[in-house]
Amino acid sequence: MIIFLLAHLAAALIGPALVRAMGRNAFYPLALAPGATGVWTAFQGPAVLDGRPYEQSAPWIPAFGIDLAFRLDVLSWVLLLIVSGVGALVLAYCARYFKNTEVGLGRFAGVFTAFAGAMAGLVVADDVMVMFTFWELTTIFSYLLIGHYADKQASRRAAMNALVSTTAGGLAMMVGLLMLAHAAGTMRLSGILASSIWEHAGPFLVTAVVLVIAGAASKSALVPTHFWLPGAMAAPTPVSAYLHAAAMVKAGIYLILRLGPGLGHVPSISVLIAVLGAATMLVGGWRALRQVDIKLLLAYGTVSQLGFMAAIAGIGAQAAGLAALALLISHALFKAPLFMVVGIIDKKFGTRDLRRLHDTWREAPVVAVVGVLSAASMAAVPPLLGFVTKEAVFTALWEGPTPQKVLLVALVAGSVLTVAYSWRFVRGAFGPGTDGPCATHPTIPIGFWAPPTLIASLSIVLPFVATPLEHALHGYSETLRATDAGAHLVIIPHLGAPLVASLVAIGLGIVLAVLAAPVERLQRALSPQSHGADIEEWVDAEKTFRRLMRGTDRIAVAVTGLFQRGSLPYTLGTMFVVLIALTVPVALQLGALPTNLVWFFHPAEALVLVIAALGAIGAARSRRRLRAVFLVTVTGFVVAVLFLMWGAPDIATTQVLVETLLTVVIVLVLRRLPLYFSSRPLKSDRWVRWAIAIGTAAVLCGIALVAAGARNADPLGRGLIEAAYRIGGGHNVVNVALVDARVWDTMGEISVLLVVATGVASLIFVTRREQRIPRVRDLENTDPIWRRRDSQQLPDNVLNFDARPDHVAGNRWRTWLSAGLTLAPERRMVIFEVITRLVFPLMMMFSVYLLMAGHNHPGGGFAGGLVAGLALTLRYLAGGRYELTEAAPVQAGLVLGTGMAIAVLAGIAPLAFGGGIFDSLNVALHLPVLGETHLASALVFDVGVYLVVIGVVLDFLRSLGSQIDRQQEAELDAR
Repeated sequence: MIIFLLAHLAAALIGPALVRAMGRNAFYPLALAPGATGVWTAFQGPAVLDGRPYEQSAPWIPAFGIDLAFRLDVLSWVLLLIVSGVGALVLAYCARYFKNTEVGLGRFAGVFTAFAGAMAGLVVADDVMVMFTFWELTTIFSYLLIGHYADKQASRRAAMNALVSTTAGGLAMMVGLLMLAHAAGTMRLSGILASSIWEHAGPFLVTAVVLVIAGAASKSALVPTHFWLPGAMAAPTPVSAYLHAAAMVKAGIYLILRLGPGLGHVPSISVLIAVLGAATMLVGGWRALRQVDIKLLLAYGTVSQLGFMAAIAGIGAQAAGLAALALLISHALFKAPLFMVVGIIDKKFGTRDLRRLHDTWREAPVVAVVGVLSAASMAAVPPLLGFVTKEAVFTALWEGPTPQKVLLVALVAGSVLTVAYSWRFVRGAFGPGTDGPCATHPTIPIGFWAPPTLIASLSIVLPFVATPLEHALHGYSETLRATDAGAHLVIIPHLGAPLVASLVAIGLGIVLAVLAAPVERLQRALSPQSHGADIEEWVDAEKTFRRLMRGTDRIAVAVTGLFQRGSLPYTLGTMFVVLIALTVPVALQLGALPTNLVWFFHPAEALVLVIAALGAIGAARSRRRLRAVFLVTVTGFVVAVLFLMWGAPDIATTQVLVETLLTVVIVLVLRRLPLYFSSRPLKSDRWVRWAIAIGTAAVLCGIALVAAGARNADPLGRGLIEAAYRIGGGHNVVNVALVDARVWDTMGEISVLLVVATGVASLIFVTRREQRIPRVRDLENTDPIWRRRDSQQLPDNVLNFDARPDHVAGNRWRTWLSAGLTLAPERRMVIFEVITRLVFPLMMMFSVYLLMAGHNHPGGGFAGGLVAGLALTLRYLAGGRYELTEAAPVQAGLVLGTGMAIAVLAGIAPLAFGGGIFDSLNVALHLPVLGETHLASALVFDVGVYLVVIGVVLDFLRSLGSQIDRQQEAELDAR
């Protein structure tokens, strides 16, 4: 199973590149990932249905008992077939739905494929934290897919509503799952459900299950979080056909079914789920009757059907479990084709308004047949699969205890609404109209209507194999609580109350459809809008949610205003005062400081510390910003000297490189700040600042001394030397620790770097990363950087910078750097250009050396990336922003993403060979000239770190360098 999840990941990563190369046809090869998963799942069927689940696991976080554990039993086998099969067909459908000119199509393809992989991982995960990880991944990917049309406010709002609603429920679910794992003593879902904790359902267990159900309810859009799903219809229709019909919203139902063996022992939770489900079914069905957008009509119908499935799934008994799982299958097989049909109608007829559509069946007869059959299955018209599964539901409820008969009445009422809105959809999408025959439209290609046809055909085929289907699902239902009630999947039902209930639902639904006009008037009369805006504000779930979010925003603004005054000294002072206030009371209880202090190992340390103190005092007293920056840098270099004196060349090297790079970044920022700091504060304020500074220094020094004195074990450094070579295959203990022993720490650090770089670039200058990198050869009718205003008065032997670029590109003038001629003469430093021309390749070679040698000598990916970043900085300082683009004609985001992807792949690649995440492999090669050479797989991860660091530096240079250059030029033109 792990290999197929990796296949989804690989397909998602190459998806954008495939779209650029193949256009919309790239969706066909991308469909191979879920398609192959579906084929493999089908071949696992005989063993799984025979009671032999397929299991696979690999260590992940052993300290917490968390493994990458996957289990394919009957329930996950059914869900994985739906997720992968429908996913492959929807991806194929995308190839004809979108145009090649669609904005962001490559990103959409990658995210959609990644979502399919995350959903596949969710339904087969057996470890609760692994399942939660995939659960939240589906939330993130659905947010990106719903907000695909980022230029539309409706899409952005719908994506945010879905993200907040499902994330809040997901966090509650995580707490509940951890509580269950703690009670059962295992992180495995299968182990939790098989434990004895369910036999004594106390308050702890009930609370845990309620929290888990909260996550399931938010994911499956049950009341009161039902509002996010109709809003999510702002997404492209393929998203609706997959996420909101066959995949994401099924996650909540899947979780309820997964907990079924335990829910049967907690009747109060079953009642809670039944109430939420029945209410959701009625609310969704009632709202569906009001919609004129056929896609929105199906959305509210989905809400209604999710409530139907949840109500029956929460019972946790054998008959109900069988019926619920069959109902889940039938829903996927009729709702996904219905959304695809809506997409075809929207694309080919230009509207989804049922008041404007008419006679579409004449131009699209196959599409009409698919839509009518799927709607009939949704309405439970015999002999389609929807009727077979609904009969099983009604039978299970009728033969159950009295409370289930009450639930049956509510679900029959919801089924009446289902029949009515199903007819409303068919009549509105394909029925006749008063405006004459439908205009002729382009022919619908087979690739457009074939996917929905294949899925919808199963609603006709499966009823004829109802008995084998029932036997296949028994593997799940037999794990539930046994009752006297019985339910069967049969195409010809027995005469009795369940059949009568189905006929009543169909009959009353037809009556409700015929009385559409009176019902519409009744709905308007009962609508909250008719009772005033205040009533609507409190009754409408979405408006209530928006009020809650607005209130949260107002509170956040008020709280932020109290503590964030826009003053950096005030903010830092507050932080330091809090640190002192929290630390001093604890320090007073500790007593005296350690008595075995060693003040100096070498007299030279005293001199170095004096230099650091002078630099710090000078920075604090400096009036000029640039002088203060350089004095602060002195303190950083002094720290590097101390590291070197104490035998830590790796850390010293990194410290020097970081200090140098930060100095450059700060100097770039200083171009937009005054030369001098603001006026000195009042004398009283000055003393307060000195007191806070000295107090903070004393507290930090005390913490360091106490921490050092509290050590009661021998240092680990000496023991790491041998372990680094034996386990990691390297002599450089620091590098081996970073990329092997403590690789998760490094992974988190580069993730933070990526987020910081993205945040800086986005907050300072909001630009699209997809825009083309400007090159010197593209300079047409563009003035050079910092051009000379009086260039027309230059002598003949000086280049006229207002001349056309072809003159610049000619052989008349030569320059040491590619973009040197884009700078005005007074901005050029020929010596600097010469030095840069000579030093840049050496620095890049040195950076690669640090990368390759870091496993055994001082260096590593971080240090090598910093050196390469400094080399790019040198090119920018010498030749301006066009020189930077000549040195690195790539987007910083691409470099960052590539580095992060390499780091992630280095971690998960061992899983494909039976190892664990970030397992190391050392290979000894005997080369003719070099002799025996050892290569460690950790080098691949270090390459990712190297690229991430370069991407961060490039992002800073583009945002704080090139963008500020443009801003200054614009200001110069405005004068």
